[in-house]
Amino acid sequence: MARMVGRDNEIESLRIELAEMGRSLRSRSSSVSSSFRRDRYCDDVELTEDEVSNVALQWAAVERLPTFERLRSSLFLHGGGKGAAAAAVVDVRKLGGLEKHVFMEKLIQRIEDDNLRLLQKIRNRVDKVGVRLERVEVRFRDVGVEAECKVVNGKPLPTLWNTLLGGVDFAAKLPFFEPRKAELQIIHNVSGVIKPGRLTLLLGPPGCGKTSLLKALSGNLSPSLKVHGEVCYNGYKLDEFVPQKTSAYISQYDEHIPEMTVREILDFSARCQGVGIRLEMMEEVSRREKQAGIVPDPDIDTYMKAISVEGLRSNLQTDYILKILGLDICADTLVGDVMRRGISGGQKKRLTTGEMMVGPTRALFMDEITNGLDSSTAFRIVSCLQQMVHITDATVLVSLLQPAPETFVLFDDLILMAEGRIVYHGPRQHVLDFFMDCGFKCPERKGVADFVQEVISEKDQSQYWDSTQHVPHSYVSVEAFCNKFKASTYGKKLDEELAVPYDTKSQTNDTAISFNRYSLSKWELLRACSSREWLLMRRNSFTYVFKTVQLVITAVIAMTLFLRTRMDVDVVHANLYMGSLFYALIILVTDGIPELPMTIQRLEVFHKQKDLYFYPAWAYAIPASLLKIPISLLESLVWTCLTYYVIGYSPEAVRFFRHFLILFGVHLSSVSLFRFIASVYQTHVVSMAAGSFAILFLLMFSGFVIAKPSMPIWMKWVFWISPVTYGEISLSLNEFLAPRWQKMASGNVTIGNSILESRGLNFQADLYWVSVGALFGFTLLFNIGYVLALSYLKCRHFFCKLFSFRFSILHQSLRIPY
Repeated sequence: MARMVGRDNEIESLRIELAEMGRSLRSRSSSVSSSFRRDRYCDDVELTEDEVSNVALQWAAVERLPTFERLRSSLFLHGGGKGAAAAAVVDVRKLGGLEKHVFMEKLIQRIEDDNLRLLQKIRNRVDKVGVRLERVEVRFRDVGVEAECKVVNGKPLPTLWNTLLGGVDFAAKLPFFEPRKAELQIIHNVSGVIKPGRLTLLLGPPGCGKTSLLKALSGNLSPSLKVHGEVCYNGYKLDEFVPQKTSAYISQYDEHIPEMTVREILDFSARCQGVGIRLEMMEEVSRREKQAGIVPDPDIDTYMKAISVEGLRSNLQTDYILKILGLDICADTLVGDVMRRGISGGQKKRLTTGEMMVGPTRALFMDEITNGLDSSTAFRIVSCLQQMVHITDATVLVSLLQPAPETFVLFDDLILMAEGRIVYHGPRQHVLDFFMDCGFKCPERKGVADFVQEVISEKDQSQYWDSTQHVPHSYVSVEAFCNKFKASTYGKKLDEELAVPYDTKSQTNDTAISFNRYSLSKWELLRACSSREWLLMRRNSFTYVFKTVQLVITAVIAMTLFLRTRMDVDVVHANLYMGSLFYALIILVTDGIPELPMTIQRLEVFHKQKDLYFYPAWAYAIPASLLKIPISLLESLVWTCLTYYVIGYSPEAVRFFRHFLILFGVHLSSVSLFRFIASVYQTHVVSMAAGSFAILFLLMFSGFVIAKPSMPIWMKWVFWISPVTYGEISLSLNEFLAPRWQKMASGNVTIGNSILESRGLNFQADLYWVSVGALFGFTLLFNIGYVLALSYLKCRHFFCKLFSFRFSILHQSLRIPY
């Protein structure tokens, strides 16, 4: 009886618990239903009570998951036609390409309106739980940039005499032949504030220092330039954090790997840049929503969770950037180059912009991002930037060359530059008042952007002089404009803002400031670079197939030249066997030459991404070296299998595999050598010249073209530093120390030893393994040199400095030819 009573109590308590859960689910269902009906894409969908209950149950299932799983699980809505909607709990990491495309099409149909609505919903969700979006304020005071120039009498052309003088100066730095130098001031002590939540335009004529200012603020200036002044992010100086990871500099040059598609480039960029503070923000928002019992919009929840997952090969943020930049129509098209058809110039320009926007940085410095775009596309891009800045409090400084009037009015602040100085820095709508105070008036039908650039020009300034002042016009220099700006209310207000120090670091959240160079772990960086290298190898498969076919054809020709039926085991034909071995070395050494152009082609993109701290040099070099090992293995095996027994080398199986091992080592060291040469010289012409000299050097002193006994004593050391030498030694020992070559010849010496002595290769058999170790040692040495060259030889002009002047002064006047 006691057991029956206890069981009845358990049943009653279970009924009470189920009733409470039902009331909770009904309240959640009503909130979810109202949330759906507020969405513009669900206005025409009437959810039934069963569908609402199903959605509420699914969301309750998501909330019961552990925190780690909850941040990766979301309620994914599938529209099933009129009056129907299906909900399912999905892992946002496993969304397929088609699902992402359909989901993004549902979120954004009309870019201008729907992007604004999406950003507002994200901001409303974050504000609802009291999470503050991170802000980055950039201040710069008395920033100046200088370049060291050389004074040249006459034309600074690369003549033989100038080349000789430049080489002597760079290499020796002789005190009695020190060239005259001059300092070229690119930027003259400029100051200002780039505020979050305000879209700032950087305007000025070409050559006024816009690019140098953007690079100085983003920490991407060349080390060869001298920089002084102070740049701070939220009170932190540039040397106290990593500005390249805190901000993003978007270059005006479109540098991309032509064999990759638009989507692949954006996916790789998103993978390397990581998710930044998105994951931390998503964790905090999810925790507070659970505590407050708030049911978020399922689509917004799916989007925010999908873009906060780290390490994915394909991210939903890529689809978002493709959509708002209008690149979704060419997402799966190869970028291409001059020789390969790909996307258009305008699409490349947008791809350059999207490559950095896909990252999590809160500060963007954009350098002439609308060059080559039509006015409509430029307006749409700037409009999306304005929405992002105003809603998410991002910090954006955009440099434009000649914006249209409708694009110009989208900006909040304006920085006008000329001759390396800031003429005006303040609200955009007050720039005409400033020039009116200076005596210049903008005509009614004149665009403000064109007016402010022409009024500081000496040729065009007079036409804008205000005739009502009854004072004749006299040219107002840029320096005079700068002085008037400093004396104006706008300049004084800027000085007051700079005089007030930023909030102390203890009062600010530092999550928007990055103190780590790389966003991913070393293993993840290696995986990302390896997957891209494997992709590029597949895209260049024609090259490797062609090389293999070429090797087969050459092997067939070699088999007919050195046919075993025409050669006997004697002293006369031993030289033919020796020649065939050397011929094999020549073929496999020269087979590595295609590595030169393939490496050089990607160096521009590598240096750009390395400077932006996408990955270190070793993460790029290790996959490029390791993934080529199977290619060397295959080509060496093909040559050995085709030629070994047809030519008639020693038939023992162990000597066959030793022969193959040596050819593999020679091919691998050759590929590594040419890769190293390309990373050092970094230009096609110089690299090919250096590669040709390297081949000549390797083959001449390998012991066949010039026998070792014939070399002068002072050249003996060259014999031992050639990788081909060790290939020649090991192949010769492997063949001529075989039992069939132990027949006695004249002089009580075997045939094998006789031919080895004639070439100076009469070493002990143990030297075979020493040669194997030497070949793989050379391979390791060249690959280490490859990593070091990528790490420290930053620009392709390093060795070219021996032959040309980077900055020159023509007829002792300050002019930059670049």
